[in-house]
Amino acid sequence: MSEMQNIQWFPGHMTKTKRQIQSSLKLVDAVAEIIDARIPISSRNPDLAKLIQNKPRIILLNKCDMANQTATKMWIDHFEKQGITAIAVDCKSGRGLNKFAPAVNKVMSERINRLKAKGMVNPMMRIMIVGIPNVGKSSFINKIAKQNRAKVEDRPGVTRGNQWFTIAKNLEMLDTPGVLWPKFNDKIVGEHLAFTGAVKDQILDIELLAVRLLDFLKELKPADFISRFKLEETDLDIIDSYELLKVIARKRGMLVSGGEVNTERAAIMLLDEFRCAKLGRITVEMPNGELK
Repeated sequence: MSEMQNIQWFPGHMTKTKRQIQSSLKLVDAVAEIIDARIPISSRNPDLAKLIQNKPRIILLNKCDMANQTATKMWIDHFEKQGITAIAVDCKSGRGLNKFAPAVNKVMSERINRLKAKGMVNPMMRIMIVGIPNVGKSSFINKIAKQNRAKVEDRPGVTRGNQWFTIAKNLEMLDTPGVLWPKFNDKIVGEHLAFTGAVKDQILDIELLAVRLLDFLKELKPADFISRFKLEETDLDIIDSYELLKVIARKRGMLVSGGEVNTERAAIMLLDEFRCAKLGRITVEMPNGELK
């Protein structure tokens, strides 16, 4: 998708955010990184690992209710092999968030034991929450703090400035604004972010994006996708993706005057249904797999 290569992100607030993270790291004991369980590679900012450096880290695979369960388990194992504690969560429903405090205790066990040996009971732990825009940080904080104090909006980049939240007597969290790539060096990363809605549709060729999604779905052949549009699995091997978009448009009655199909409307519908997991619980990226 050549258009994706033209997307450039380097607004001043993102440069400022990187500085905020660097300056705030000395205030926290660990970092919790929230990523999208459907695209665990593309939803991670490559600069974060450099910024975080040696701080203990927890990865939260958010939106796990939309991702393939087997794939999510594989990702958790993948991170564990790297020495990183990872948990599957759904920040909207709160699923899996009961594992967060035990995960914090696990990654902070050495420090906790060291402080307890000095006579400190229930020492305060401070965790920084990081992640790219629209990945679910505010929803996570709202759920885990049990109060709607963090602004939540399903639009990239609404959180501004650093905010502290008291989660328990011995646990505080620092929220930071979302950090997106300064630029998309890999067009596939841009596509995958666009599939999930992390990039605004208005700046994309929506039909081309839907065709690229269909390229992936034709290869994966998810049962829910096939049954939802009453497709034949064998057709997926022979129908061009743009023609398949037309087939889907016809099946949904998306026609314009003269009987022509409205492929733009079909593209919007397809992406919406993918983002709502109506096409099945689909993971786009697998551990150690090449981006397609």
